[in-house]
Amino acid sequence: MKKLVLLLLLPFSVFAQKFTATEIAAYQAQAKKVTIIRDNWGIPHVYGKTDADAVFGLLYAQCEDDFKRVELNYVEKLGRLAEINGERSLFNDLQIRLLIDSTEAIADYQKAQPWLKKLLDAYAAGVNYYLYKNPQVRPALLQRFKPWYALLWTDGSIGAINTADLTLEELKKFYTGDHSPTAYVPVIKDQHSGSNGFAFAPSMTESGNAILYINPHTTFYFRPEVQMQSEEGLNAYGAVTWGQFFVYQGFNEHCGWMHTSNNVDIADMYAEKISKTDKGLVYEYNKKKVPVVEKKITIRYRDGATLKTKSFTTYFTNNGPVMAIRDGKWISLKSKNRNTQSLVQSWVRTKAKSFSDYQKAMDLKANASNNTVYADAQGNIAYWHGNFIPIRDATYNWSEVVDGSTSATAWKGLHQVKDMVHVYNPPNGWLQNCNSTPFSSAGKNSPIKANYPTYMAPDGENFRGVAAVKLLSRPIKYTLDKVIATGYDSYMPGFEVLIPALLKAYAQLPQSDPLLEELKAPISILKEWDYRSGENSEATTLASEWAPRLNSSIRKVYINPGDMDQVEATKEFAKVARPNELLDPLKATLADLTKRFGKWQIAWGEVNRFQRLTGAVTEKYDDNSPSIPVGFGSAMWGQLGSFVSTTFRTNKRYGYSGNSFVCAVEFGKRIKAKSILAGGNSGDPTSKHFNDQALMYSKGQFKDVLFYKEDVLKHIERSYQPGE
Repeated sequence: MKKLVLLLLLPFSVFAQKFTATEIAAYQAQAKKVTIIRDNWGIPHVYGKTDADAVFGLLYAQCEDDFKRVELNYVEKLGRLAEINGERSLFNDLQIRLLIDSTEAIADYQKAQPWLKKLLDAYAAGVNYYLYKNPQVRPALLQRFKPWYALLWTDGSIGAINTADLTLEELKKFYTGDHSPTAYVPVIKDQHSGSNGFAFAPSMTESGNAILYINPHTTFYFRPEVQMQSEEGLNAYGAVTWGQFFVYQGFNEHCGWMHTSNNVDIADMYAEKISKTDKGLVYEYNKKKVPVVEKKITIRYRDGATLKTKSFTTYFTNNGPVMAIRDGKWISLKSKNRNTQSLVQSWVRTKAKSFSDYQKAMDLKANASNNTVYADAQGNIAYWHGNFIPIRDATYNWSEVVDGSTSATAWKGLHQVKDMVHVYNPPNGWLQNCNSTPFSSAGKNSPIKANYPTYMAPDGENFRGVAAVKLLSRPIKYTLDKVIATGYDSYMPGFEVLIPALLKAYAQLPQSDPLLEELKAPISILKEWDYRSGENSEATTLASEWAPRLNSSIRKVYINPGDMDQVEATKEFAKVARPNELLDPLKATLADLTKRFGKWQIAWGEVNRFQRLTGAVTEKYDDNSPSIPVGFGSAMWGQLGSFVSTTFRTNKRYGYSGNSFVCAVEFGKRIKAKSILAGGNSGDPTSKHFNDQALMYSKGQFKDVLFYKEDVLKHIERSYQPGE
């Protein structure tokens, strides 16, 4: 026993497996078939003889730019965060272990088609060769990557884990034996997540070519900008999620794809009927008693300099793992959070040469967390709302817990793409999605809500959707620059609803109320405001600091069937809010600004800043260090461009999410594209590409994309093979 304890106390690096001479020789041989050209923005253009060679080079380049983020993404998907973070990540790891089975991933790797296995092998080899060539890099945990790791995370989305409405706190209560009844608090998803995607048909552009606008709203530095090309027909450019080997949002010479998040029901909660017998726990299914499957899951967690373990006996029914207890009933979750077909789809769509090819990729029905906005060189534009959608009995409310004891609530296969909400080549010539309802995706030519089951598209309208439909309905012909200007339009229609309500509340104050004088000046500023944000706008500061203090219901973007959407909820709030619900938050805003800056009259650009100092996964912010003013703000209030900022024990607000990789691409005989990236492509603060795009990013000024090799060579910074 003493030996076992000693082993647990030793750091894992002691047991790090060295790469064999055979492995190193194989890495070196593959590296010779790869060329990485870094352009003047530090963007890696990876050229390989085969697709697998391009994957090898891409992963090597990603590790050069930010190995810590590559590693961390897989530490999380392995359910091993607690080995780094300690006990606070214990239940995050347990949740992952319940939803993502590594033994299944290993089995899928072993039976993968030869072409896929080559890519998986190259993925791991690229990372491992980087670690071999850079012994000074000390992984936090993973000393070597294995090919099946890529099968743990098969979707490029930042929100790829779906637990329906089951919370981590509920999971913790259940598996610590706390089965006391508690009031269920509905989950409100991160309202700053999401994206915008626009597609323009040739009829809407000056050149007569289709244009795609790619605008994901994610945590900053979550996706770098890359290009990968091979002699096997691969030539994809765009954003890749750290550690994944496919271009997630981008384009090739034939077509482009942009993904936005949705609220399509792809994971369901089941109330189980559990009872005890002499042989153990059973659950009821179609009036039969079925044994509950028990699995022991042991998780390691760091405690100071040592590693400890904690074991959980976990429970599974035919629906999935038990994740919570509500009203005395065990709640299981049915989901598909790991899907090899999703990884296959993510790859093959990057090689699509036509609308027909892309439709074949969609026919795999494996994209479980995204909508798709599409455009191509033949002038087609298209929109799909979701892709992996289980068929269910539409008489149930699938946003709530359903009865798990009957096959009536079972999934009955997957919907065919033709039956999903989609739009192909609408006569208006444009498509949009801003995490909003698909029933406004093409204006008057949008799909009709009544034609689809509610679980297929519960998404409501939001203020970005309102702004997009209004802007895209203008009778103008678009260029790349006009598309970019539209995507950065500074109007915030949410305030078109909220500010008049505030002004009305102020007008109702009695003459004796001291607030009349106290709020006179800020009310005057807001009364004259045009609802556009800007660096020099004091009104933007007042509104942006005031609105988050209002009722949280107006910030709920993702809704369930029967809920008011954000636009409806905001209008209702503005209609029924008592004066103090609007005026007191403004008073609090003035006091807070005065405390932070010595005055409340302060321009938005002085408050709202971009700063990147350390490159750490959890960035640090400092009012005394250089930063850049940013004139746009949160997309919560309908601004299409998003810059989500907050204070970090600072007086100023610093952006941490929103516009990340943004790109406009025009298809035709020759690709034309422009892009911008938050900060820069490197996570190394000593690199000139750490912040070289920061000022342009703050202004919404884009750089030219270097898609063709002859253009890359004109702007070459370094050309090398992995390992050199």
